[in-house]
Amino acid sequence: MEKATSTPETSDLREALRQLLHESIAVHALVRTGSGGGGDRQRSADIESRLQQSVLRPLKDALRRLGDTGTQPDEAAALAACGLVPADPDLAKVDEKMFAVAKQAAALRLRADAPPELLEALAAILNLLAASGHSGVTGEMAELGSALSGLHAELRVAPDGPYLVTNVERFTNWLGEQLPRTPQMALCRCGQSSMKPYCDGSHAQSGFSGAKDANRVSDKRDDYKGQQIEIFDNRGICAHSGFCSDRLASVFHAGQEPFVTPSGARLDEIIQSVRACPSGALSYAIDGVEARNQVDQNRPASIEVSKDGPYRITGALGLVDEDGRDIPRAKGSSREHFSLCRCGHSRNKPFCSGMHWSIQFRDPVADSAREPTLFEWAGGFPALLRTTRIFYGKYVPQDPLVGPLFANMSPDHPERVAAWLSEVFGGPDLYSQRYGGYSRMISQHVGKCITEEQRARWVEMLCHSADDAMLPNDAEFRAAFVAYLEWGSRIGKENSQQHAMPPPNMPVPRWWWVCNAKPGARISALASGSENKADATTKLPAPGETPSFGRHIKTLFRSMDRESMRFAFDLWSHGDVAKHAAAILKRLQAGTMPCDGAWPSAQIEVFEQWVVAGMPE
Repeated sequence: MEKATSTPETSDLREALRQLLHESIAVHALVRTGSGGGGDRQRSADIESRLQQSVLRPLKDALRRLGDTGTQPDEAAALAACGLVPADPDLAKVDEKMFAVAKQAAALRLRADAPPELLEALAAILNLLAASGHSGVTGEMAELGSALSGLHAELRVAPDGPYLVTNVERFTNWLGEQLPRTPQMALCRCGQSSMKPYCDGSHAQSGFSGAKDANRVSDKRDDYKGQQIEIFDNRGICAHSGFCSDRLASVFHAGQEPFVTPSGARLDEIIQSVRACPSGALSYAIDGVEARNQVDQNRPASIEVSKDGPYRITGALGLVDEDGRDIPRAKGSSREHFSLCRCGHSRNKPFCSGMHWSIQFRDPVADSAREPTLFEWAGGFPALLRTTRIFYGKYVPQDPLVGPLFANMSPDHPERVAAWLSEVFGGPDLYSQRYGGYSRMISQHVGKCITEEQRARWVEMLCHSADDAMLPNDAEFRAAFVAYLEWGSRIGKENSQQHAMPPPNMPVPRWWWVCNAKPGARISALASGSENKADATTKLPAPGETPSFGRHIKTLFRSMDRESMRFAFDLWSHGDVAKHAAAILKRLQAGTMPCDGAWPSAQIEVFEQWVVAGMPE
């Protein structure tokens, strides 16, 4: 490792890093000598290991690279210099000191000459701090995020080390679910971290090399001219994800030559397939003019951790080496979307070459016995979005029956429907967060007077879209999938009639492998007002009487209310209602529960009195 030439700037940086190392050693000493008790013991051991492997080690490496020849302080000296004493059993002291170290490291990160080892150490400190869970951590992380907010979104490749990611906007798994994110992260690229996708320092123990393999596929761009389109492809950057050959096999042929037959499908299908290529190997031209500005999209800086595969990068995220210089790309490849190796065995590091298939790279399975949701089984938000884009892009425009219903839909309508399906199928509440929940969905159907023929055609075409999008075709999934389309489309048709009165505050339905949807589980939009009245069994406590669950609270909930909420909990169960009492009371006070109209104030007061009284049975 080369030593830096001594300059005033280098000396100043060395001194700042040396002080940061002293402070970090003090935190490590606090944890090691004051292991705490009970549930804190395991956390102390985890913190000690992370500090040693991912904070102290890289800071020492940075100082050696900068020519520091001073002796490293021992723990006792570091503690004394920081005014601390060993054997402090309170981990709150550790959290407090760690935040101070994080602020110090964040200030150094703003320097133009910040070494990659500092970024790795800062990422570990932020990760530990975010995971601490203490009462003030939200404010502390907000303060640190604000301090680093001026840095450009960037992915720096550390030499023989992790990917150092700064200010990425979106960090998700292959299902589209958000992963814990901090303004500075270190992501594993050796494939051996015990806390994937985050780095735990394993690369330093295993001797990982980030060098390219001399026997990698050559950097060569091929072009294939067709009747309407010319397709460009560079096998040297291909990650072999199969998005093209699996989804449009009439054009892209895995293991065959020529790889591309450019007139083998409709123009729009080819363009969509090229744009979906995660490695950036594909592009196209029309009339001899390459449409790179159409292949590359305007997207936020995002990282997707694919299933047992590479990191998939999209958007304005710079890819640079340890000194901040742009990393060379393959000929004609995209700078807006690309795939980076995560298994540690690519022949074209840092880019993925598909070696994760050969070595059978696998992510840990959290619980193999857990029943997956329909959302997970389908492939998450990306798979459902692929389905809705095919539906609204391919089938709807050419259909004279359904097409007119969507002639004026918003440009992001496929994303909205995919978010709804994600939430319904047991995924994150994407639709409720982004668009407004059940009431918003209902508002899109009111007054459209959907016919039975239109409803049936909608279901039929969405099933075809699911086939085209390669959603799972096993009997169990398709039975649940089609059942929801039939159930949901009939409710949509019902709510769209002129005389319909949809209850505005129904919860977003949750659909499972075996669903509790049955007659009586919801309030019909076409029901008369008398069907929505309270049950005659409702009983209010006498003046001065303490309300109890069995005598009073249970009677406030109608059979209809109980059935409509069974997907979440049982309103006739004391244990369930007591567990969710705060949330129920909040909705009662807001007038959004029951779903078809607010309770009278007297009934709300009884429920509140019951909560205050300790929720007696």
